[in-house]
Amino acid sequence: MIILDTHIWVWWNHNDSRLTNHYQDIINQQRPQGLGICSISLIEISRLVNQNRLILPCSLQEWFKIALRQEGVQLLSITPEIAIDAYKLPGDFHKDPADRLIVATARTYDVSLLTVDNKILAYPYVKTI
Repeated sequence: MIILDTHIWVWWNHNDSRLTNHYQDIINQQRPQGLGICSISLIEISRLVNQNRLILPCSLQEWFKIALRQEGVQLLSITPEIAIDAYKLPGDFHKDPADRLIVATARTYDVSLLTVDNKILAYPYVKTI
């Protein structure tokens, strides 16, 4: 399994050109093992839609329904272990709660996180792609 950062999940569902062929290939290769989506990503997407920073082709409820039914997608809950790790991350990590939870989820499951977020990519205490 790999974890998809929120923007990667959105881009993948929208066939967005920002998702490179390389990342698309990784997603397709990992589908049988699972594509983890952190539950905080639902909140992030809801916030972006509410702020008109993300326009969806359908209602938010319908978008979630479709996006969560994609082959291999697994919605991952915030467990006590993830919640604790999110605020005990080693080293220096920024304060964004969603990023902290996504990183903690990847660390807890001991899997790689697919992201283009430079702050996460620079963080040495999580495996990234």
